[in-house]
Amino acid sequence: MKISLNWLKDYIALEASPEEISRAITFLGFEVEEVIHTGAPKLDNVVVGEILTRDKHPNADKLSVCTVDVGPAGGVKTIVCGAPNCDAGKRVIVALPGAVLPGDFAIKKSKIRGQESEGMLCATDEIGLGGEHAGILLLDGSPALGTPANEVLPAGDVVFDVEITPNRPDCQSHLGIARELAAWFKLELNYPQTKCHGVPANADERKDLLSGVQVDAPTDCPLYTAHVITGVKVGPSPEWLQTRLNAVGLRPINNIVDVGNFVMLEYGQPLHAFDAAELGGNRIVVRHARQGEKITTLDEKERRLDESMLVIADAERPVVIAGIMGGEDSGVNAGTTDIVLECAIFKRQTVRRTSKALGLSSDSSYRYERGVDPHTSLEAAYRAIDLIIETAGGQLVGPACKVGGDVPWQCEVVVTHDYICDKLGFDIPAEEMKASFEALELRVTREEATEKRGPAWTVSIPSWRQDLDRPIDLVEEVLRLHGTEKIPAARLLSPGLVGDDDPVVLFNRKLTDFLVGHDFHECANYTLRSGKELSAWVSQTSSAELSLDNPFVADQSHLRPTLVLGLLDTLKLNQARGTGATRLCEVGRVFVEHNGQNYECASVGFVIAESDAGTWLKREPADFYTVKHYMGALASAAGIDFARQPLGAVSGDYLGWQQEHSALAGGMSQGWTARFGLLNVAMVKALGIEGRVYAGSFSILPEKLASAKIRRRFSEFSLYPAALRDLALLVDGALPAEEVRKHLQKTARAVVGNAFAVEAVTVFDVYRGKGVPEHQKSIAFSLVFRSGERTLTDEEVNAVFQKIQDELVTATGYTVRK
Repeated sequence: MKISLNWLKDYIALEASPEEISRAITFLGFEVEEVIHTGAPKLDNVVVGEILTRDKHPNADKLSVCTVDVGPAGGVKTIVCGAPNCDAGKRVIVALPGAVLPGDFAIKKSKIRGQESEGMLCATDEIGLGGEHAGILLLDGSPALGTPANEVLPAGDVVFDVEITPNRPDCQSHLGIARELAAWFKLELNYPQTKCHGVPANADERKDLLSGVQVDAPTDCPLYTAHVITGVKVGPSPEWLQTRLNAVGLRPINNIVDVGNFVMLEYGQPLHAFDAAELGGNRIVVRHARQGEKITTLDEKERRLDESMLVIADAERPVVIAGIMGGEDSGVNAGTTDIVLECAIFKRQTVRRTSKALGLSSDSSYRYERGVDPHTSLEAAYRAIDLIIETAGGQLVGPACKVGGDVPWQCEVVVTHDYICDKLGFDIPAEEMKASFEALELRVTREEATEKRGPAWTVSIPSWRQDLDRPIDLVEEVLRLHGTEKIPAARLLSPGLVGDDDPVVLFNRKLTDFLVGHDFHECANYTLRSGKELSAWVSQTSSAELSLDNPFVADQSHLRPTLVLGLLDTLKLNQARGTGATRLCEVGRVFVEHNGQNYECASVGFVIAESDAGTWLKREPADFYTVKHYMGALASAAGIDFARQPLGAVSGDYLGWQQEHSALAGGMSQGWTARFGLLNVAMVKALGIEGRVYAGSFSILPEKLASAKIRRRFSEFSLYPAALRDLALLVDGALPAEEVRKHLQKTARAVVGNAFAVEAVTVFDVYRGKGVPEHQKSIAFSLVFRSGERTLTDEEVNAVFQKIQDELVTATGYTVRK
């Protein structure tokens, strides 16, 4: 928002420099984005002169040789000029030798096409006034010759481009900023004095111009006032008004419109003036638009409205989009003689929603979206009525319509001197605190002594400061005026933190490192998916539980139950782009429904797609056991021994997985769940993805991760060689190899005892076929023995190895295959 220094001086006697004012605005909590200096800078050796004669230059068709009288500044000078309007008798601005014009342009005596020139006749842009010109600047009236140019040129201004924070709508006006600066510089604030205080008792009642106001949407328009002014004459605004608007970048239009803009920038209250003759039915109706209703706004664009949008209508059609912009035929024109002045309050959410939907914003919508004080709106209307009558004539007549009303405002906050000092961390005298409240028009209605240091104040909050409703807010107000630069230096004391990061962060980091280290590309997708997608992954009950009440868009209507959904989108994109990325992973949050309740889980997902890309080294393609291996590693990071978990077939509601080629483990009753295997081939093909895709998804409750924290401890390792033995066992064909391995490992460790260590028992072969009885299989194991103190001898290892075989056969009924 642009703030004019000259305009501010209408309310406070500011004598501070622009730099001091800019600093004050910054320390008051606003950002000054730019300081713009307008008007002519200080010009030395630039004076008023009068052209005495004008002759044609002997050596140039487009140049003139003028004699110019500059009076006491140097008498008569000969100056060559190329402007078409350097006629004799005109008073002009003359830059004499020694002057330095903006842009470091130095003026000196010189010869132009052989003709001596003792200065320059100046145009507006050459002396820093800017703007387009068709020649030199011609002065009005007859200022004395030799008068310094700065004394006759328009006074300059300083404009501050200020970014107003959303919580301070009261500062969206010159009065709001003036109020802040008056408190900072400890100056008196002079409010505009209004003559109008309502319709005079003897005024005419002109119901032929406005018969009434009807508000059909009181929630979206809690206050609407309308005043009738007759006999106005529309024309250019006076110079002072145009100067104020030009300073802040608004183009003057006519006196009625300019007054509305002036008061909006002065009070922060948008206004609108209707041509009373153009109001159909002489009525104003505030209502929601009808679906598909159209209006052509002042920017000459036709806009289609819907039922959520609020409009100001007459008896026939909408004439204004409420709080945003008027219709092209709703305002005043050169022939207008009677106007209806609107001053209203609109619900900020309604204005913001309409502005966004239509892609239309304005100075009015900017203020309504952030909030307009309903308790000062009538004062702004009276100010506008005064200025309209002053600049356009006319008189205020009846009826004055007011629908709704400003709810009585009363807000008081109790705060103590001790509380403020405690929160600040240093002392400020109680007298200074109270003075700060009064300077900001926060009236102290009661002051009471306390048992601790300083008094307790009951502070009345004005209606325009709705951001103040807690004692801590008043602490900030005191500090703003005291000055944050005055906060005393102090040593910062902070307790040392010895804890780790959050378990979920550690979990995500660990799994990402693992998968990226195994040639997966990490992805990041939205947590919201479409309901149609979820039908292939969860039951209808779960889908209903995961749906949002008010989704922004249709394809982001449900919380995601698995990361695989987003990974498939990414895989499809990469296949279409030919990037060659076939192994993708993601960590993030998913939402799992269980018994009618949604659980937010930490999750990891990955996909592996078939690839026929030609490479010099053919690798073994992924299969079910590939993803099972990765799933085991991921589960172990969460403290789960995946090998000990029973697996089940994925079926039923989980249609995203290929039956008989996928498995599940765990459940929400255990605090975690896993799905892995081949994705449904038909589904993958329907998505436009080529080839088979294997995937895995592991989800766990965050609290389960906290309890699964594993502390790593150092254990000594042996420097002596290992002794290796192989053993093949014939077992039942349905018996899992892992179960046999565990039996063997348990027996081996029991036999060895503390003599040395059974370091590992691993499966290296499973065989069915010739030489093995039907319904049985041969499982071959490798056993590793090692001592931490010596090299083992064959004799002692063989003795132990034989005893392991004997006890295993006796205990389990397995047969040692010779």
